[in-house]
Amino acid sequence: MTHPAAPAPETALTDAAPEAVAAGAAPAKAPPKSPAQKALEKLGLHRPIDLALHLPLRYEDETRLTPLAGARQGEIVQFEGEVTHSEISIRSRRQLLVTVDDGTGSCVLRFLNFYPSHQKTLSVGAWVRVRGELRGGFLGREMVHPHFRLAGGELPGALTPVYPTSAGLPQTYLRKAVLSGLERADLSETIPAPFLSNGPFLNNGPHSSSGPNLNSGPQGLFSLREALQFLHHPTPDVALATLEDHSHPAWQRLKAEELLAQQLSQLQARRVRAAMRAPALKGQALRGVHCSLQEQLLERLPFRLTAAQKRVGKDIEADLRKNVPMHRLLQGDVGAGKTVVAALAAARCIDAGWQCALMAPTEILAEQHFSKLISWLEPLGITTARLTGSQKPKERREMLALVESGAAGLVIGTHAVIQSKVKFKNLALAIIDEQHRFGVAQRLALRSKMTHESQEPHLLMMTATPIPRTLAMSYYADLDVSTLDELPPGRTPVVTKVVNDARRDEVVARIQAQIAEGRQIYWVCPLIEESESMDLANATQTHEELSAALPGVGVGLLHSRMAAAEKKAVMALFTEGVMGVLVSTTVIEVGVDVPNASLMVIEHAERFGLSQLHQLRGRVGRGAAASACVLLYSTGDAPRLGEVARARLKAMAETNDGFEIARRDLEIRGPGEFLGARQSGAAMLRFADLAQDAPLLAWAREVAPLMLDQYPELAQQHIQRWLGGRAEFLKA
Repeated sequence: MTHPAAPAPETALTDAAPEAVAAGAAPAKAPPKSPAQKALEKLGLHRPIDLALHLPLRYEDETRLTPLAGARQGEIVQFEGEVTHSEISIRSRRQLLVTVDDGTGSCVLRFLNFYPSHQKTLSVGAWVRVRGELRGGFLGREMVHPHFRLAGGELPGALTPVYPTSAGLPQTYLRKAVLSGLERADLSETIPAPFLSNGPFLNNGPHSSSGPNLNSGPQGLFSLREALQFLHHPTPDVALATLEDHSHPAWQRLKAEELLAQQLSQLQARRVRAAMRAPALKGQALRGVHCSLQEQLLERLPFRLTAAQKRVGKDIEADLRKNVPMHRLLQGDVGAGKTVVAALAAARCIDAGWQCALMAPTEILAEQHFSKLISWLEPLGITTARLTGSQKPKERREMLALVESGAAGLVIGTHAVIQSKVKFKNLALAIIDEQHRFGVAQRLALRSKMTHESQEPHLLMMTATPIPRTLAMSYYADLDVSTLDELPPGRTPVVTKVVNDARRDEVVARIQAQIAEGRQIYWVCPLIEESESMDLANATQTHEELSAALPGVGVGLLHSRMAAAEKKAVMALFTEGVMGVLVSTTVIEVGVDVPNASLMVIEHAERFGLSQLHQLRGRVGRGAAASACVLLYSTGDAPRLGEVARARLKAMAETNDGFEIARRDLEIRGPGEFLGARQSGAAMLRFADLAQDAPLLAWAREVAPLMLDQYPELAQQHIQRWLGGRAEFLKA
């Protein structure tokens, strides 16, 4: 098949001629965009540099011809020969069969879908060039839907790139567009020479035993232009493995540039934030009493803080005393006690005469926080307001009045906290729980609720998904990270078992035994976006089955489509011990705290992500009783689980350590699992691999501050080249 010739990509990617505008002429109406141009934009390919950095997924070797006599089955080969036979067969289905002979052997070309142009080009007597996978077939050796063209012309001198694409964007068009972008892009060097070495970069690559330094940077023999030109059109003598695993020096140069852009952007965001001003929360501004709210809260708590909680609390307290906005991430494993650290921070804020807001991703979690914090803070004279989407108008008006007047020192809620009608009197501290569940715009909206001019609120973000060190060094370089690395006493290790769904009856028997001991059980059903109604029916069916199998036992059902009041009532029954079993979708993933629950069953565990499985498992083991988590899996019609699903379940069975879980999750699924909506779904790294490129990351972290100080203009050009508008996401 032939495709329409690609219009000059420059036309699609540049503005109207500035000369015409300067002359006062009305700007010409832009011609309608072709489907291919729209597809380019869908891929984010707007600028010439975007096209230049759109690198191949793989390559095809069209640089050589292989005689059929020397070709092996299963190989992808290219040969030239004469068409000796061509027919349309209508045996099992209509198909075009073409025999081509290259003088050393013959091969049948089989086309299940074809057009008249195929028959015309592949007519008997034509001399053609064919490329495809050689197979054994009923008629002898064959190729199914190979690439073909009339023979003649020189063979290319470089491998043919195959680019990531989308519907309506043929490779021929994309190759021309990328070549045009490569020619037009400004690829001048933005990394100053002092930061680059003169030696070969392979000596300092990802497999080097020692990390890079300023005297030995990622330069090698490739400039940026040379690296890009090589990767778009590599010579046929290159080892394909070095292109596929990105270990080739040209790839190393690009990954180093990308990591440096990210580090520069993060550091720049940190410095901009350091120039802002925030209220210095030094405490006891209103009360004039000897004992601070923090001290009163500590005296009333029914437990003692762990050493980790004390250490992290001091870090936060030191931040809040400064007039620079705190921008801190508090990470801790499930059950590490982040809520009490947040409560102490809120107490310091309120004690200084300011308001604090805590935003949670779900109403269940917001209600959990509200109940716990009100029990701690209300006896200290602190008024707490609650804002959720399901509130009745009268209650909502009352809460809004408390917030606007400043009577409510603490405001807890869901996304409702950031709605336009919510007006704080003097917000100084914003706490965001499970921060990866919120988008950039939502976090910025909460920070914008501060009404005092030229000031920003302090920001404390919390996550129960521990961040691996390399991820924290890259994606969270603009944050101060505090870690709760010990669990409070009394938490019991959870035994995790991976069980085939065929043994479901044994699991139900285990539930009966737990109920007889006075324990409670969670049974979680999956929620898949493509078919929420199907999963809801699954949860309902499981609820019915367990109700029948456990006569006399209260079995509850909880899912996202229930009204908020109904959810609250079900959770209350389970929390109070009236209900023995709670069948739920993942709405209980975070925040639910029922110490008497000792068994967690996760149905279709192979459908869940690793961090989500760990979060769900964290709902049990919160009391003194021995606890267990059963991962029920099903292979469906397949003979065995997929590789990724097996790796996840294996990791869950082998460790309860959230940091080890996080490390394995990074290996299995990459950084997206941890970032959530932090970058609104746009990955800040396309080429670098944090698991393999730690030396390059260390080099970039070392160079970034020096480059910002000594070469600020080049630093800005470098950020713009690699990140464009995505650098704005770092403001959140």
